[in-house]
This record gives sequence, C-alpha cells and structure tokens, in this order.
Amino acid sequence: MKEAEMTIPHLFMCPISLELIKDPVTLCTGQTYDRSSIEKWLAAGNLTCPVTMQKLQDPSMVPNHTLRHLIDQWLRMGTQFDPALSTVDCLASLKKNLESDEATMEYKCQTLQEIQALTEESQSGNSCLLQLGFLPLLLELLFGKAESKLSQECVKFAEQALSWVLRLLSLGEYECLDMLKEESKLESFQVLFDQGTGKIKRSLCHIIEAISSSMETRELCAKLGENRKLLKGLILLVHQTYNASDAGIKAISALCCLESNRQNLVQEGVMNTLLTYIYDAERHERNSAPAALSTIELLLELENAKAALISNPNGIKALVKMVFRFSEHEGSESAVRSLIIICTDSLQAREEAIGAGVLTQLLLLLQSQCSGRTKTKARMLLRLLRSKLVG
Repeated sequence: MKEAEMTIPHLFMCPISLELIKDPVTLCTGQTYDRSSIEKWLAAGNLTCPVTMQKLQDPSMVPNHTLRHLIDQWLRMGTQFDPALSTVDCLASLKKNLESDEATMEYKCQTLQEIQALTEESQSGNSCLLQLGFLPLLLELLFGKAESKLSQECVKFAEQALSWVLRLLSLGEYECLDMLKEESKLESFQVLFDQGTGKIKRSLCHIIEAISSSMETRELCAKLGENRKLLKGLILLVHQTYNASDAGIKAISALCCLESNRQNLVQEGVMNTLLTYIYDAERHERNSAPAALSTIELLLELENAKAALISNPNGIKALVKMVFRFSEHEGSESAVRSLIIICTDSLQAREEAIGAGVLTQLLLLLQSQCSGRTKTKARMLLRLLRSKLVG
C-alpha cells in the first residue's frame, strides 16, 4: 500500500514536520525526530528540544534503528501491521542489547533512549517492560558489578536507568529490590550514592522511599538502616541544594518506619540536621519542612533524641517557629505535639519555648483556620505551660 493512502501512526510522525519520519534520530531528551527537521531546528539557533523545551545539554543525535525498522515494517505490511506486537518484538530485541556484555555504556544509553521513544505513546508500555523482565535487568546493570570509581559513561547510563527503575517501581514491583540485600550490590548502591550526580542521589533516595514503604522489603529497609555510611550520606545530603535536601528528608523520614533505624539515625546526628532544616525553612522555601517535623516528632520517642533537641541552641526555637506560619498550617500539629513531648519533663525546654514566643504563636494558631485537632493540641500545650508556670 502506498504511504499516501495510509494514516500515519502517531509514533511514526515527526513532531516538527508532522510528516512520516524518513531518518529517525533521538536526542538526549529521549524525543525522536526526522533528521532533516531537527537539523533545521538546530541550525536556526534553537538550543532546546522542540517537544519538551528542555535545554539540550548534548546536541548530538543518535540514529533510532528500532523505529526505522518499525516504519519499514509498516510500509511493507500496510493495514496488516500490528504496532503492539511489533513493539513487543522490538523491546525484546532491545533487551538483548542491554544484556550484551559486548555493548558499551554509550550504546546501552542509546538503547534506553530508543525504549523511551517506543513506549512513550503506549499506555501499556511500562507493563510490557515489566512482563519482559526489564526491571531486574536494569537493577542488575546498575548494582550487579561493584566499581570503585564511576566513569562518565557509567554516570550517564545510571541517570537514565534509574529513571526507568523508578517508573517501573511505580507499578508496585518492589520484591526485585531485595537483590540489594547482597553485600556486593549494596556496596554498588553506596558507590553510586557517593559518586553520583544530584540526579542520581535523588533517584536513589526515591528508591529508599520505595523500599521503606513496602512490607515485602522490610528486611532490606532494616539492612539500609544498619549501613552507617549510607545514613551519614543521607544526612549530608540534607545540607545540600534544594532538590537534594528535600529528597534526603523524604528518604530519612521513610527509613524511620523502623525503630532500629530511628536509633541509628539519632546516633548519627540526624536531630541537629532536621532542626537546622526547619529553622531555615522559610528563608530557603523548603517544602519538606512538614515531613521533617513529623520525623522529629517520631524520633522524640527516644531519650537520646530528646537530649539532642534540648542541647541544640536553636532546637526549641525551630519548633516554635513552625507552630504558626502565615503561609500554611501543614506541620503545625507536629510542631505542637513535639513541644508537648519535650516540655512535659523539661523546665529548660519550657523556659526556652516561652522565651522564643510560643504563647503568641499558639494564640495566633488558635485564631487561624487550622484543623480542630491542631487547635486541641495547641490548647493542651497552653495549659501545660501555664500550669508549670504557676507551679
């Protein structure tokens, strides 16, 4: 059948020319275009990807042989062409490219870009990848071989592969992560965390969240909590840039689902880190302050966490600041409950809280639109402070 007589599948249409792709090439963003169209776009001085509008860190173009093969099939078979079956065949072939010991990291990166181009238009793309066993394969490629130092090619591959891992984990296939219980694989995880880019660190934090959220991987969660080097790395991450610090807070909060992990985190100094984070929350517009506050509240079940809070010169002040904020009330209840816990048995804490203006903060909170439950806790703290003052 002639090309003009057929409706061009969306996957085979160049996003720039809206015509059939003759020579498919993929950019670093994972988007595929007809070579002539994207070359004209770049020659005109454009430095972004036309579809995503992301700045092109690398303007090079990679030939998309898989898509070319599919287009050739479609041109030959016409109406008999089944894009779903052809896509599965192509994905199975691309999986072999990833499995090959002879393939370079650069070639494997190109393969991941081709996979993205194939699956981005398919609602069942991620399910198909799971069924074909891509998740355990990607995890093995990422953590199966311990490297003492990461090459630039390995870093680039890890960034792309981790994005795919997170996408596939969103479907709930957590048991594959148990491979990290092996010492050598956990060591590879640590190397990636230590030497990886900010994007890699954030992705690994999301994986820690996934591990901590599932009962299927609870044993692995405990193992991560025993890894003092990893805990130190997460704590250091909180002191870094906005995106990295938020990812670190969420990972720490997730690990606190186990009491043993909470003990280890407190011993590594997590209380001071969390208190500094919320103390600077408004100045740095930190969105994970509520998560940090709920984590502090949970940790205050431990005596050494209470001691760390009282010994921190800005600890009580940090909690008082979070009792009432004009912008939002999320986190107020955790701040109030934390102050109730620490002020119940500590005269020093009560005096510091009053000195930091907690009474005014509580009155403002009671006049706000916060929840009834938060107001009940605020009244409890007011009664506690007044009774101790009178006493």
